Formats: sequence, structure tokens, C-alpha cells
Amino acid sequence: MPDTAGSDRRVPTTIVAMPGTGSDADYVHRAFGPAADEIGLTLIALEPSKNLVDGHLRSLDELADDAGPLIVGGVSIGAAIALSWALHSPCAGVWAALPAWTGDPAAAPAAWSARATAGALAADGLEPTIVAMAASSPDWLAAELSRSWRALHPGLADQLTEAAGFHSPDLSKIATLTAPLAITTAVDDPVHPGEVGREWAAAAPRSALTEVTLADWGNNPAVLGFGCARGWLDIC
Repeated sequence: MPDTAGSDRRVPTTIVAMPGTGSDADYVHRAFGPAADEIGLTLIALEPSKNLVDGHLRSLDELADDAGPLIVGGVSIGAAIALSWALHSPCAGVWAALPAWTGDPAAAPAAWSARATAGALAADGLEPTIVAMAASSPDWLAAELSRSWRALHPGLADQLTEAAGFHSPDLSKIATLTAPLAITTAVDDPVHPGEVGREWAAAAPRSALTEVTLADWGNNPAVLGFGCARGWLDIC
């Protein structure tokens, strides 16, 4: 593995990654685990806690003390939390899969979806909300969210609400990032617009962007991790 040229120049052995909103560590293992294994990294996949953002940030601080230098990463809100942490903490790189918004979440489709789901859970309960979600989702997504929502309930609604209010780093902040930023984005995903990934890549001093399709990662979550891993290796 190459030496890194990020804000922490020691050779990393560990990646810590966080799931998207409504998802869990099981998905992170499938998305990032194969790529981590291929390049000799130990993957630590974080489970969401009641205090979603602060819980992840505390875990990153603790793990950096014990296992640093870290590569940090995640999917959707997990990618945004990883990037936010990396802007203030030395690390060996950021693997950002499917970033969902930049800055204020107010108009972001992913934040709107999280708020709507939290509202449905409060009004209708878990199982009716799952039925409604499955009726309007591709089969693979319906199966994945049905599994993770049941696993995360009853804390799911609070996690969705907190994620929907998270202010992701804006472009001026991303421009100060010292670690290499590797992004995988989906060109045809309306919830995680490809333009967000392209904005992040353009703003960061050192970045790599891999573009996939919704079907690519829907059928094989590992394409998210492999896209980030190969991009990171290219810019280290």
C-alpha cells in the first residue's frame, strides 16, 4: 500500500465507515468490505446510535486515538459526516459514496425523504410505512430498507430526523480539505444527485470521482467501495 499524502502521512491500516440514513453496519460491510479486503485494510463499520451525528463523531475520535491514522468514509449522510470530521482531524483519506447534498439540507431530496419517512413512522407505524415504501421502490431497495428499518426501529425516526437537519460541509470548507477525497456517485440517482459528487470533487484540492449507475450499486453494493478505493489509490 502506498504512503499517503494527506493530512496524516502514516500508512493507514483501518477504514471506519458509516451507513446512510435508515441503513446500518450490515450494508456498510457489503459496500466497503470487499474493497477494504482487496487493499489490506481493516474495516470498522459503525452502527447508528440514538444521537446519530454526535455518536459517529465521538466514535471517530475514539478510534483515531486507538487505530489512527484512519481512512474515514460512508454512504450518503455517512459520507457527509466523514467529510465533516476529516476537515477538523488528521486522516489518511475520505471515501465518500453517494453524497446527498452540500451545505444546507433544506431542499435536498434525501433530506426531504428522511423527513417524510419520519413523519410516516410517527403517524402510521413501522410496518405500514415499510409497505408504502416497498410499493414505490425497486425490489432490491425495498428488501434492503425493509431489513434495516426493522433492525433500527424504534430509534429510526429520530435518526431520520437528525440526518435531515445535518448541515453538510459547503464548498468553501471542502476547498480546505488536506486529505485525499475519493467519491463514488450515481449519475441517475434522484435521491443522491450526481451533481453533488461532482461539486465535491471540483472543490477538493485532491480528489477522484467514479461515476456508476443506480442499477450498478443496487445490484452490487461493493461497487461503491471499489470506486472509492481505486480513486483513493490514484491520488495518494
